[in-house]
Amino acid sequence: MTPRTVAVDRLGDTVHPSPLKWNEADPEHPNVFVRDSEFIPLQITVDVEREREGNLLFEKAGPREQVFFDASKTRAAIVTCGGLCPGLNNVIRSLVLSLRCHYGVERVLGIRYGYHGLNPAHGFPPMELDVDDVSDIHEVGGTIIGTSRGPEDAGVMLDFLRTLGVQMLFTIGGDGTQRGAMKLHEEARRQGYPLAVVGVPKTVDNDIQYVTRTFGFGTAVDRARAIIDVAHTEARAVLNGVGLVRLMGRDSGFIAAGATLASGEVNYCLIPEQQFAMEGERGLLAVLQKRLARKRHAVIVVAEGAGQALMAKEGEERDASGNVKFADIGVYLKDHITAHFKGQGQTINVRYIDPSYAIRGLAANTEDAVLCDMLARNAAHAAMAGRSGVIVGYIHNRMVHVPMELATNGRKKVGLESALWKGVLAVTGQPASWK
Repeated sequence: MTPRTVAVDRLGDTVHPSPLKWNEADPEHPNVFVRDSEFIPLQITVDVEREREGNLLFEKAGPREQVFFDASKTRAAIVTCGGLCPGLNNVIRSLVLSLRCHYGVERVLGIRYGYHGLNPAHGFPPMELDVDDVSDIHEVGGTIIGTSRGPEDAGVMLDFLRTLGVQMLFTIGGDGTQRGAMKLHEEARRQGYPLAVVGVPKTVDNDIQYVTRTFGFGTAVDRARAIIDVAHTEARAVLNGVGLVRLMGRDSGFIAAGATLASGEVNYCLIPEQQFAMEGERGLLAVLQKRLARKRHAVIVVAEGAGQALMAKEGEERDASGNVKFADIGVYLKDHITAHFKGQGQTINVRYIDPSYAIRGLAANTEDAVLCDMLARNAAHAAMAGRSGVIVGYIHNRMVHVPMELATNGRKKVGLESALWKGVLAVTGQPASWK
């Protein structure tokens, strides 16, 4: 079956020579401009004995020799939305440097407090972002332009961007942010306004489709491992000690799984993708009891979205982004483990740690800092080339253009048959099934 090429929206013909200059006379450094005919396949494994079905070809990201916008007459804006994530300031800084220094874009604006800053009724005027303004922001966590949750009317946001004279908007956020960006892109197309809307995928949970690794994830796993090691030390120091660590991961358990593998000290890793039981012969309490009888200590890592079916809910409360507010699985486990062992007259010492806010406000580590720079620069290339309604994906160590509609029509999950999860089972020794 022939691979299907994924179509990407373009604002029009690229009629301006790129302001980027390469030393084409140097034979060691050939022309690095990307041709529009270059694509990256989603699946790269080839089985010569059978044909693979349903493969996708994504447009390769990177600088084009011809661009859509005249940079000297173009204004750009950057917005950060959703929760904090290590690397936000890195992306802002690299976008400003790429746009201002490499392309010569006239002005770059920082939209204050997420999409709320694109509704003038909220009274948050944008801030100018010049090279000096962002020179050292990568050294600290957070976002200098602020963030928020919740949507705004696409028509209102577009009118404000037109008033500001903005032709390129960079949306840094997760799937909710990119769905809002897609609506803005569609409204601009409907009104015939040439606005390039390009997303930089941001989620510490690493759950965006067609993105191998999102920025912030590496930093989160790195810090989570250190916290797990502390929990292990605490658990070993007392009789029947249980180090219980609740990590981020609403719908996907990548942080919990990654930190479990990195630490090597976790005995039970609980993620949203796998249901588990508390009671019964194969339930967590029975398995934990056997472990404590043998070793006198244990470490449990649980993703925030795991075990939600175990907890009674009265109605479905949602946050400003429309996400269901989850019950606290960490507190639930702590209370039930404590009650179970005390009910049997056994000593139990549960050390519960929830480092979520302490992690997401960190500065990016080295690996994430490099990824942030790559994502930001390729987002700038995409917008200058007139691509819109896309995010910059990351597949097989290559940057690609992924339509926002495709990237946001589901969540990337930990596969229970994947090498990642098989590795977790091997490291922890936990049951493959709780049934």
